[in-house]
Amino acid sequence: MGELERALLSVMSTIAKNTMLLTLASVGQKAIAFVYFTLIANAIGKEATGDYFLALSITTIFSVVADWGLTPVLIREIAKRPGEAGKILRSIMALKIPLILLGAAGSIGAAMLLGYSVSVVQLVAVASLVMAADAISLTCFGVLRGLHNLRYESLGIFVGQSVTTLIGLFFLFTNPSLTLLIIALLAGSTWNAIYSASRVGKHIGVKALVPSFAGAEAKKWLKLSVAFVLAGAFVKVYSYVDSLILHSILGSGAVGAYSVAYKITYAFQFLPMAFVGALYPLMSTLWGEGKKAELAKLFGDAMWYVMLLAAPIVFGIWSIADKLIPAFYPNGYEESVLPLQILVFALLLLFADFPIGSLLNAAGKQGVKTAIMGGTMVINAVANIILIPRIGLEGAAISAVIGDTFLLFAGLAMVPRLIDTSMTGLLGRIGPILASGLLMAGSVILLKPYLHFVLLIGVGAIVYTTVLIATKALTIEHLRTAYRTMRGGAPASEPV
Repeated sequence: MGELERALLSVMSTIAKNTMLLTLASVGQKAIAFVYFTLIANAIGKEATGDYFLALSITTIFSVVADWGLTPVLIREIAKRPGEAGKILRSIMALKIPLILLGAAGSIGAAMLLGYSVSVVQLVAVASLVMAADAISLTCFGVLRGLHNLRYESLGIFVGQSVTTLIGLFFLFTNPSLTLLIIALLAGSTWNAIYSASRVGKHIGVKALVPSFAGAEAKKWLKLSVAFVLAGAFVKVYSYVDSLILHSILGSGAVGAYSVAYKITYAFQFLPMAFVGALYPLMSTLWGEGKKAELAKLFGDAMWYVMLLAAPIVFGIWSIADKLIPAFYPNGYEESVLPLQILVFALLLLFADFPIGSLLNAAGKQGVKTAIMGGTMVINAVANIILIPRIGLEGAAISAVIGDTFLLFAGLAMVPRLIDTSMTGLLGRIGPILASGLLMAGSVILLKPYLHFVLLIGVGAIVYTTVLIATKALTIEHLRTAYRTMRGGAPASEPV
């Protein structure tokens, strides 16, 4: 085994261990969150679900202000200089506190300026507390990510969601108030803030949590975070502008129906996000050390991995959406089916974009990524303004796909400028995966009149795996390498 292979194995082994922990926790968290949202949507109806989703959408947009792009900078700088983690965090915390207050004020002010009802403004005010707690935990977990330690975040997100769900279910079955349901979110977020801060204190000292303002340092961090905050703002706006436009044109009921399609689609986004949580710091390290060959190999493996995950989810949901919605949302959500079948293809594009975004940011090309995100936001917003008045919910879903198509291909065009990678070779790796997904969907559609959708999922999984093996998109060597890498042992061959 050569030096490059050994270095890459070490990198992939670290990714695998961190990713496995965070993925397992995220699977549990998302499963609980999906069941919880389903119970809420069925219990309170489309109108109230729309108000609930709208309030959280507004605070999610303003969470960009609360973080100001400082967490990605924090992760990158600590990954490069772990010995200075405490000093970096103290100066970041001095900026985060006023930014959190500004984000909360912005959320409430925006709800009032947009003319929302008093009840929605009150929901936004409570949700702003959730945003504040999340901003603290995001920063603290960012420190641990920079130190390549994701096990605490894995536990935190699972326990936090469990706390929210248990308290939320109690409120749902005793006093189904929207305000109390958001207070349940606050309980889970508060747990994460306290827990993450305690873990940071354990590893780099409690003093690291005490803000330390220095003008020169503050200017430095704000300058480095400009591209990230703009990119974050663009992401949040284009992710939630459809809900705001839907509410202004069609009302809370439309937002409620669309939120179901949205929640089902993006419930699976944790899979590449968990992977990237480990991938980004390591890409930053490889770029900083000038290891372009290892970085190119890592990028190709990452694209293969995310597509392997995305294809069965996207084509599977598309093929059984008309069975899925009535099964989980029987109380008046039939109009969510077609938006879901359209919107789910945005997930395929987003999965592919995660490794691209990580590479651009790791290479210090956050300005390029920001410009791409800005273009995506404009395209998405314009498409929503044109299509929603004409075709309603489906227009919002189509707009998301249009925007994410631009996002993916604009980013992909930049990759060859950073690493030596073949687009033809990349397509050769992911093409059979997409073909396997299409064949899986075709078999499910043919059998749909005869089988329950739960059985169809099993059939689809068998067909997908069989075609992957037949096309050699997935081989025994891939599985052996993945298994050995997860255990941290020597691979039988090169990593996939």
